[in-house]
Amino acid sequence: MLKKIALVGAGVFVAAIGIILCLALTKPDEFRVERSIVIKAPAEKIFAVVSDFHRSPEWSPWEKVDPNIKRTLSGSESGKGAKYAWVGNEEVGEGNMEITEVDAPNKVVMNLHFDKPMEGDSAVVYLLEPQDDSTKMTWTMSGPNNFMSKVMSVFMNCDEMIGKSFEEGLASLKSVCEK
Repeated sequence: MLKKIALVGAGVFVAAIGIILCLALTKPDEFRVERSIVIKAPAEKIFAVVSDFHRSPEWSPWEKVDPNIKRTLSGSESGKGAKYAWVGNEEVGEGNMEITEVDAPNKVVMNLHFDKPMEGDSAVVYLLEPQDDSTKMTWTMSGPNNFMSKVMSVFMNCDEMIGKSFEEGLASLKSVCEK
Protein backbone atom coordinates (compact mmCIF):
# COMPACT_ATOMS: atom_id res chain seq x y z
CA MET A 1 0.00 0.00 0.00
CA LEU A 2 2.78 2.46 0.91
CA LYS A 3 4.52 1.57 -2.33
CA LYS A 4 1.40 2.50 -4.33
CA ILE A 5 1.06 5.80 -2.45
CA ALA A 6 4.72 6.58 -3.09
CA LEU A 7 4.33 5.79 -6.80
CA VAL A 8 1.23 7.97 -7.09
CA GLY A 9 2.99 10.78 -5.21
CA ALA A 10 6.04 10.52 -7.49
CA GLY A 11 3.76 10.53 -10.55
CA VAL A 12 1.96 13.65 -9.35
CA PHE A 13 5.31 15.33 -8.67
CA VAL A 14 6.65 14.49 -12.13
CA ALA A 15 3.40 15.66 -13.74
CA ALA A 16 3.55 18.95 -11.81
CA ILE A 17 7.14 19.53 -12.92
CA GLY A 18 6.13 18.73 -16.50
CA ILE A 19 3.26 21.21 -16.36
CA ILE A 20 5.54 23.94 -14.97
CA LEU A 21 8.12 23.31 -17.69
CA CYS A 22 5.45 23.35 -20.40
CA LEU A 23 4.04 26.62 -19.04
CA ALA A 24 7.57 28.08 -19.02
CA LEU A 25 7.96 27.19 -22.70
CA THR A 26 4.94 29.37 -23.51
CA LYS A 27 6.60 32.49 -22.04
CA PRO A 28 8.09 35.06 -24.44
CA ASP A 29 11.79 35.03 -25.33
CA GLU A 30 12.16 38.66 -24.26
CA PHE A 31 10.78 40.67 -21.36
CA ARG A 32 9.84 44.34 -21.28
CA VAL A 33 8.80 46.52 -18.36
CA GLU A 34 7.71 50.09 -19.00
CA ARG A 35 6.24 52.86 -16.86
CA SER A 36 5.69 56.58 -17.50
CA ILE A 37 4.92 59.71 -15.55
CA VAL A 38 4.35 63.36 -16.43
CA ILE A 39 6.68 65.70 -14.55
CA LYS A 40 6.04 69.43 -14.41
CA ALA A 41 9.63 70.34 -15.32
CA PRO A 42 11.60 70.87 -18.53
CA ALA A 43 13.27 67.83 -20.11
CA GLU A 44 16.70 69.43 -19.52
CA LYS A 45 16.20 69.42 -15.76
CA ILE A 46 15.09 65.78 -15.68
CA PHE A 47 17.84 64.73 -18.10
CA ALA A 48 20.45 66.27 -15.79
CA VAL A 49 19.22 64.05 -12.95
CA VAL A 50 18.80 60.74 -14.79
CA SER A 51 22.06 60.99 -16.75
CA ASP A 52 24.15 61.51 -13.60
CA PHE A 53 24.65 58.45 -11.37
CA HIS A 54 25.84 60.78 -8.57
CA ARG A 55 22.18 61.82 -8.26
CA SER A 56 20.76 58.26 -8.07
CA PRO A 57 20.39 58.36 -4.26
CA GLU A 58 17.90 61.22 -4.68
CA TRP A 59 15.37 59.15 -6.60
CA SER A 60 16.36 55.53 -7.29
CA PRO A 61 13.94 53.09 -5.63
CA TRP A 62 16.74 50.59 -4.99
CA GLU A 63 18.83 53.11 -3.08
CA LYS A 64 15.91 53.31 -0.62
CA VAL A 65 15.59 49.51 -0.33
CA ASP A 66 19.18 49.25 0.88
CA PRO A 67 20.45 52.45 2.51
CA ASN A 68 23.81 50.69 3.08
CA ILE A 69 24.33 49.90 -0.60
CA LYS A 70 27.97 50.11 -1.64
CA ARG A 71 28.30 52.00 -4.91
CA THR A 72 31.27 52.67 -7.13
CA LEU A 73 31.09 55.40 -9.78
CA SER A 74 33.63 55.49 -12.59
CA GLY A 75 34.06 56.53 -16.20
CA SER A 76 32.60 59.87 -17.27
CA GLU A 77 31.25 62.23 -14.62
CA SER A 78 27.80 61.91 -16.25
CA GLY A 79 26.28 61.02 -19.59
CA LYS A 80 27.82 58.58 -22.06
CA GLY A 81 30.55 56.49 -20.47
CA ALA A 82 29.37 57.01 -16.88
CA LYS A 83 29.46 53.75 -14.91
CA TYR A 84 27.77 52.66 -11.71
CA ALA A 85 28.50 49.42 -9.87
CA TRP A 86 26.75 48.31 -6.69
CA VAL A 87 26.75 45.64 -4.03
CA GLY A 88 23.64 45.55 -1.89
CA ASN A 89 21.49 43.37 0.28
CA GLU A 90 19.50 40.35 -1.01
CA GLU A 91 16.76 42.56 -2.47
CA VAL A 92 19.14 44.86 -4.37
CA GLY A 93 21.73 42.30 -5.40
CA GLU A 94 24.96 43.11 -7.19
CA GLY A 95 25.74 44.42 -10.65
CA ASN A 96 26.72 47.35 -12.79
CA MET A 97 25.41 49.66 -15.46
CA GLU A 98 26.90 51.99 -18.02
CA ILE A 99 25.35 54.83 -19.99
CA THR A 100 26.01 53.88 -23.61
CA GLU A 101 24.01 56.51 -25.49
CA VAL A 102 22.59 59.96 -24.86
CA ASP A 103 20.50 62.29 -26.95
CA ALA A 104 20.28 65.32 -24.66
CA PRO A 105 17.75 66.12 -23.37
CA ASN A 106 15.55 63.42 -24.87
CA LYS A 107 17.07 60.02 -24.20
CA VAL A 108 19.47 58.03 -22.01
CA VAL A 109 20.33 54.40 -22.86
CA MET A 110 22.15 52.04 -20.47
CA ASN A 111 23.46 48.51 -20.39
CA LEU A 112 22.49 46.87 -17.10
CA HIS A 113 24.22 43.73 -15.85
CA PHE A 114 23.21 41.76 -12.74
CA ASP A 115 25.64 39.37 -11.06
CA LYS A 116 23.32 38.57 -8.12
CA PRO A 117 20.75 37.39 -7.23
CA MET A 118 20.73 35.97 -10.76
CA GLU A 119 23.03 36.81 -13.63
CA GLY A 120 21.42 38.70 -16.48
CA ASP A 121 21.71 41.58 -18.93
CA SER A 122 19.14 44.19 -19.85
CA ALA A 123 18.82 47.45 -21.73
CA VAL A 124 17.42 50.45 -19.86
CA VAL A 125 16.03 53.50 -21.65
CA TYR A 126 14.84 56.82 -20.23
CA LEU A 127 12.80 58.68 -22.83
CA LEU A 128 11.88 62.33 -22.22
CA GLU A 129 9.08 63.89 -24.28
CA PRO A 130 8.26 67.60 -23.73
CA GLN A 131 4.53 68.34 -23.32
CA ASP A 132 3.67 72.03 -22.90
CA ASP A 133 5.15 73.00 -19.50
CA SER A 134 5.81 69.37 -18.54
CA THR A 135 7.76 66.34 -19.69
CA LYS A 136 6.60 62.76 -20.07
CA MET A 137 9.31 60.50 -18.65
CA THR A 138 9.18 56.85 -19.78
CA TRP A 139 11.40 54.24 -18.11
CA THR A 140 11.85 50.97 -19.99
CA MET A 141 13.85 47.86 -19.22
CA SER A 142 14.04 44.95 -21.67
CA GLY A 143 16.16 41.93 -22.35
CA PRO A 144 16.31 38.23 -23.03
CA ASN A 145 14.02 35.97 -21.05
CA ASN A 146 16.20 32.87 -20.51
CA PHE A 147 14.66 29.54 -19.56
CA MET A 148 15.21 29.99 -15.82
CA SER A 149 13.49 33.40 -16.00
CA LYS A 150 10.62 31.78 -17.89
CA VAL A 151 10.24 29.14 -15.15
CA MET A 152 10.27 31.87 -12.47
CA SER A 153 7.65 33.83 -14.41
CA VAL A 154 5.25 30.90 -14.03
CA PHE A 155 5.12 31.84 -10.32
CA MET A 156 5.93 35.58 -10.33
CA ASN A 157 4.84 38.52 -12.44
CA CYS A 158 8.07 40.40 -13.18
CA ASP A 159 6.21 43.28 -14.82
CA GLU A 160 4.30 43.91 -11.59
CA MET A 161 7.38 43.48 -9.37
CA ILE A 162 9.78 45.62 -11.39
CA GLY A 163 7.01 47.95 -12.50
CA LYS A 164 6.16 48.78 -8.89
CA SER A 165 9.78 49.81 -8.30
CA PHE A 166 9.72 51.89 -11.50
CA GLU A 167 6.56 53.64 -10.29
CA GLU A 168 8.19 54.42 -6.93
CA GLY A 169 11.32 55.72 -8.66
CA LEU A 170 9.34 57.86 -11.07
CA ALA A 171 7.33 59.36 -8.20
CA SER A 172 10.61 60.21 -6.41
CA LEU A 173 12.06 61.65 -9.62
CA LYS A 174 8.93 63.78 -10.03
CA SER A 175 9.32 65.09 -6.49
CA VAL A 176 13.02 65.92 -7.04
CA CYS A 177 12.47 67.62 -10.41
CA GLU A 178 9.38 69.60 -9.48
CA LYS A 179 11.16 71.37 -6.60
